[in-house]
Amino acid sequence: MPAGMGPATGLAFHDALTTILQQAQRHAAQREQIERVPLTAALGRALAQDVYSRIALPPWDNAGMDGYAVQRADVLGASATSPRVFPVIGTSVAGADATALPWVQRGTAVRIMTGAPLPPGADAVVRVEDTDGGETQVSIRNDRDTAGRGNVRPRGEDIAAGSVLFGKGTTLRSSHVGALASIGAAEVAVYRAPRVTVVSSGDELVMLDRFDDVLAGHRIVSSSSYALPALLRGAGADVTMAPLAPDTLDGLTSALRDALDAGCDLLVTTGGVSVGAHDFTRDALAALGGAQQFWRARIRPGGPIGTGEVRGVPWLGLPGNPVSTMVTGALFAWPFIRTLGGHAAVQHLRVPVRMLDRAETPAPLTCFLRVSLHAGADGSLEARLSGAQGSNLLRTMAMADALLEVPATQDCVEAGSLMQAILLPDAPPLVAGTPGQST
Repeated sequence: MPAGMGPATGLAFHDALTTILQQAQRHAAQREQIERVPLTAALGRALAQDVYSRIALPPWDNAGMDGYAVQRADVLGASATSPRVFPVIGTSVAGADATALPWVQRGTAVRIMTGAPLPPGADAVVRVEDTDGGETQVSIRNDRDTAGRGNVRPRGEDIAAGSVLFGKGTTLRSSHVGALASIGAAEVAVYRAPRVTVVSSGDELVMLDRFDDVLAGHRIVSSSSYALPALLRGAGADVTMAPLAPDTLDGLTSALRDALDAGCDLLVTTGGVSVGAHDFTRDALAALGGAQQFWRARIRPGGPIGTGEVRGVPWLGLPGNPVSTMVTGALFAWPFIRTLGGHAAVQHLRVPVRMLDRAETPAPLTCFLRVSLHAGADGSLEARLSGAQGSNLLRTMAMADALLEVPATQDCVEAGSLMQAILLPDAPPLVAGTPGQST
């Protein structure tokens, strides 16, 4: 940002998200730190380079069914009234040496098990159900298995030798881990998990070790100090939760300085970004030489949000109300971390839903309503408010599966409306049932 210019204020949601993602992309290009990790430790990480397969899978043509390997032309026309009868000259089982199997010539068959290598000369497998199951001689009573591939799984059908198995940026799930194991990838190159430090401020807040103060009515638990790190770890971050900072300029400045001195790839603050008498976050950042890129977005909840940079480290300032923290954490911090971590997919899936409740929203803000989802009778997704929508009501956030996005131009959602919902990153699997019920 040019010298003398203040931060942009009141950005529309999509402008704010674009700005944050562009900032994340710049810093991701600067860090690109790669490490090799054992495959067993790679779950959830992003590949830092394409992975090529040294082998073909399957490594040989093999049987897709239990049955008999034959030459296709031999069984054409076979039926219950006109069976084809062949001597069985051998057996192929899973793990057999394909080079040691007998050659299937015209008028012969080899008994074969699912997954076993196809013997040379054979080009079809007749399933055992279409035979008499003979061990030394087999009677084939149907020619339907001569069509198509003839129950043969060709070599390299799943993975071709020398091909790219998974590309750079792939987020490794359990099935990826299995596929990588199958080609012998005992280690993989992944991007290092982004180091994120979270600094929260608030004189009224305590951690759980001071719950007696809560019981006495003097303090409240800093729930965001537990919920937000959990959300960010789910995005792939290595999260450090700094000690709670006091609501003073000196105290918050010192806390931010300590976080930066310890080293991090992203500094996240909660609270202190609004305009109250005890909101010192922006002043504290300025005292450390930081610059803001924008401040405030035209959204609800979560309008008091800002981003910028301090000492070369990107900063993301989230509001302090528990729900506002989690909503902006999901909308902005989660994709920021995914970008830093090298993941190709960084944004949440948007899905069409039918809203079952009527809800009024305060235009001209883009509003995000917490909703629970379920599959309707026709298979489409239906949404219902997960509860009251106050920004201090964390339970309704926990009950939500998605955020219903209501455009700034719309001040009411009518029951039956077709809308767009943003799936929350850690929402439970969707099930059939009544929306709003816990499962």
